[in-house]
Parts: sequence; C-alpha cells; structure tokens
Amino acid sequence: MSVLPLPVHEASPRRLADAEWERLERNAAEILSAFGMDLDTPGTRDTPARFLRALYDATAGYDGDPKLLTSFPAEHRGDAQGLIVEGPIGFHALCEHHALPFHGTAHVAYVAGSEIIGISKLTRIVRLYARRFTVQERMGEQIADTLVDLIAPRGVAVHLDAAHLCTQMRGVEEDGSRTVTTVWRGAFAEDADLRREFLLHLR
Repeated sequence: MSVLPLPVHEASPRRLADAEWERLERNAAEILSAFGMDLDTPGTRDTPARFLRALYDATAGYDGDPKLLTSFPAEHRGDAQGLIVEGPIGFHALCEHHALPFHGTAHVAYVAGSEIIGISKLTRIVRLYARRFTVQERMGEQIADTLVDLIAPRGVAVHLDAAHLCTQMRGVEEDGSRTVTTVWRGAFAEDADLRREFLLHLR
C-alpha cells in the first residue's frame, strides 16, 4: 500500500466556505457544551471558533508543500559519499485514533545519490506529515518515502521519539512512556555499520 496518495506538490489546499465554518462552529459548540463547557462567558464565547481554527492549523500538512521540489547536484566526487543527518526536529501531530496530540523529535538522515536537498527541506518533510491526523509508524514511513521520491538517495533513515497524550490523558494514563520508531531505506537497510553510525548521532 502506498503511503504517498499524492505527490507533495499535487496536494490541493483546503478551502472551506463561510457557511461550512458556521456549521462546524455550531457543531463544535454543541459538543463542547454537552461535555460541560459553559459557552456563555467572556472567555468561552469564541472557543468553538478558536477550537476549529486551531484544529485546521494543526492539520495544515494536507495542503502540501510545493517548496519541497527544490534539489541540487550532489557535492561528492566519484563513489565518495557521506552521511547527512538533521535533528532533532521538533514536531506535534494528532493521533487519528483519538484526535489527541503526540509530540516529540525526529532525526532524518540520508546518503546522497546524484542530488541533495536543502537542510531546511528535511524539517519541511517532517512537518508536512506531522500536521495531519496520523500514527507515528505511518509518519516515519511517509517521511522516508518522500525523501526517496524527491532525490533518490542511496539510503534513508528516520528516527521518531514521541510522547502520546492518548496514553497519558486516558486509557492506561502512563505519564512517562515514550514511543520510538525507526525506518530504514536502501543502504541503511543493508548496512549495519551505517545504521550504527546514524544511531550514534542520536546520542
């Protein structure tokens, strides 16, 4: 199953008409009121609208990011190749199971092929997929596959370390736990020494 339903530059920016916003605000007000919030105070009268705007902004990754399309010729000569690592990259995401946040850091590495990508683009890739309803496992796969799709590197590694509010605020209510996931592509999947070098950078 593909983790890239659309190339990042083809994702369509979302557009909600005024009438849709008004309907959603009424729905949000009904839910918040039913769950106990008093919406008739100076501090809460605009809460349904603020809640929706915050949720909309937190899921801006669905709009895509055309700035990811820029790449450059690789700088190495011949077979020389080096490890490029960026991180920690902070991120906040919304778990699709409970719509509660999970947050943490990402480290992204690649071994260049014929092209490299601007360092800031690695942060853009992470946040493109963090700003969606998602799960951590899929997010790591999408980051790795997008980098492969954009510049065809010889290898990609993605490490995500996050705390999930769905396990802290509800369910088992475990305050101290963190979830770590790693994704390997190309040379990283084949070369244990390269994986160890990447993991040493995380320390």
